[in-house]
Amino acid sequence: MTYKSNGALDTAGVCTLTAVLYLLPEMALAQAASPFMTGATSLQTNILAWLTPVAVILVMVLGGMAMANRISWGWCMAAILGIAISFGAPQIVTWVRGMFAV
Repeated sequence: MTYKSNGALDTAGVCTLTAVLYLLPEMALAQAASPFMTGATSLQTNILAWLTPVAVILVMVLGGMAMANRISWGWCMAAILGIAISFGAPQIVTWVRGMFAV
């Protein structure tokens, strides 16, 4: 940046300084993902890690009780539907977001 004889900055210097200062917040806030999405993804991964063995054991117990005729088939179908919704949640969320263009 150069000064003119009257002590003012030249136009090119002012434009360059303005552009640099304007772009600084963009560079400072440039993140790959928001902290909320990072936490939500981590929570989802942890829940699915816990849910996997629980779901396997639940299906085994429900199958054994259904074979022995000790449980209503409605409970079995409800448990299987709940497991399908739990493991299919990311796809369901993507589908709903696509419906509402979010």
